[in-house]
Amino acid sequence: MTASQTQHAAIHDDGAIQVVMIGLGEEKFALDAGLVREIIDPIPATKVAGAKAFVPSVINVRGNVIPLADLRIRFGMPVTEDSADTRIVVIEIDIDNEPVLVGVTADKVYEVTEISRTNVQQTPRVGMHWKPEFIRFITKWREEFVIVPNMERILN
Repeated sequence: MTASQTQHAAIHDDGAIQVVMIGLGEEKFALDAGLVREIIDPIPATKVAGAKAFVPSVINVRGNVIPLADLRIRFGMPVTEDSADTRIVVIEIDIDNEPVLVGVTADKVYEVTEISRTNVQQTPRVGMHWKPEFIRFITKWREEFVIVPNMERILN
């Protein structure tokens, strides 16, 4: 099953989507649970010369060398030091129709939960840190707005 097939499998008939809630700075993001392969503690990363600014290094996860992305850089957010809550979320996305593992740094991983597509909000064109094409949609979770990012667009 490809990442996109898995992604669509995570959408329930009632429009609810199973997600992994992560925090980056003050923002909450909902990663489609179908993309998430594992969540690990921070491990040593190796810088890659000439790499894109938001994917500056690689990590070794069980013998697989995978790129480590910092979405804060991609979204123009301030970069912070790792804390006791920092985790790496390993996701699988399709890049050029090939499944690729990518590590994404999260300041905090909250929980696996369901969000509803019935509370979807339009992505505002003004006042956002990020490009609207990086956002699948915005919805509510526990009275807070959460962003459901388009990981393929962000990482391509």
